[in-house]
Amino acid sequence: MSRAKSQIKDCLEVNVYNSISSIDKNLYNNIVDAENPFLEYEFLEAFEKSGCVGPHTPWNPRYIILTDKNKIIGAITSYIKLDSYGEYIFDWEWARAYESSGLRYYPKLVVAIPFTPATGRRILVHPDYSFEECADKMVKRLVELCIEENCSSIHFLYLTEDEQNFLSKRGFLTRITHQYHWKNRDYNSFDDFLCDLRSGRKKQIRKERRSLEEMGLDIQTLEKDEIKEEHIDAIWDFYIDTHSRKWGSAYLNREFFDLMFQNFKHRLVFIMAKDGNKWVGGTFNVVKNNRLFGRYWGTLYNYKNLHFECCFYGLIDYSIKKGVKIFEAGAQGEHKFLRGFAAVPTYSSHMILNEGAQNAIGDYLIREREYTDHLITQYNKQSPLKYLYGK
Repeated sequence: MSRAKSQIKDCLEVNVYNSISSIDKNLYNNIVDAENPFLEYEFLEAFEKSGCVGPHTPWNPRYIILTDKNKIIGAITSYIKLDSYGEYIFDWEWARAYESSGLRYYPKLVVAIPFTPATGRRILVHPDYSFEECADKMVKRLVELCIEENCSSIHFLYLTEDEQNFLSKRGFLTRITHQYHWKNRDYNSFDDFLCDLRSGRKKQIRKERRSLEEMGLDIQTLEKDEIKEEHIDAIWDFYIDTHSRKWGSAYLNREFFDLMFQNFKHRLVFIMAKDGNKWVGGTFNVVKNNRLFGRYWGTLYNYKNLHFECCFYGLIDYSIKKGVKIFEAGAQGEHKFLRGFAAVPTYSSHMILNEGAQNAIGDYLIREREYTDHLITQYNKQSPLKYLYGK
């Protein structure tokens, strides 16, 4: 293996593709890591086939693909962005500062999963090859692409901490934000999990779950082939109703959900509620090996505590039964913290091509990191989880 690694410099080739359909599915999926469902070919393809990304949208794909002869050994999924919607690492103030200075912030180049604030590897490298050497080649090509496409900057969003460290050594600015994640401490049951909570919070959760039983709602957990067309129909209704009431136009369309049902069902977990013969609420979630990701929630009626059951408790139950280690419930929401989720850092890395802007944003991020570190510490000091800070 060491001999192969020492020889690859002369035979590696980097290419840029504007569509996932130009890339061999099996060769590509062979390098996706074991806990990253959102970089799988089928998930990215669903965005493109449904028209949620691509021409005439603010997300235009650029896949950096590294090959050794005919074998794909590395990939970076990036998008030329025309705005900052659907990213969840907010840089609107940076864009406004650019505009007020007479500079152009868009387009920018974003390495992320569209509309998906979930942590995972952003620089894929085959384990038989040197990560640093392969990643260096792809990041160098990414910077060249940024210049070629007249972009202002490059942004890696929700990457891993070790990837952030790698990029910081190559001139990228480090940013830390936070989310709330649930950790499975080898629980045998939901009651085991509750024993890790302070008494008052434990009683509140039991009360919230009991209220749904008293309303007569039928809560079901469905996964893989248990998911039928009727469930996709209902989940779509929940999704579109929630977006129309809260956020206006939805990022995703019905075709995306249909493609998930056709090609990605093996990764899906639904928690759904039935009132009599009618589905009335539920969540669309994605699982891969040791990680579970909450994605979309909705309900047609205002059932008290149903959100907590479908978005948190039912998925914690599922994680315990299936041995899932980490459950990421998505962006925002301090109500997660009150229900047994710990505050954890999330990472992004940024390169601003304008030197003055790079320096100004770099100074701001130093102060922001100090504030975020303090915020995470303070949240966890007040956590209902007794094991945090020795409670």
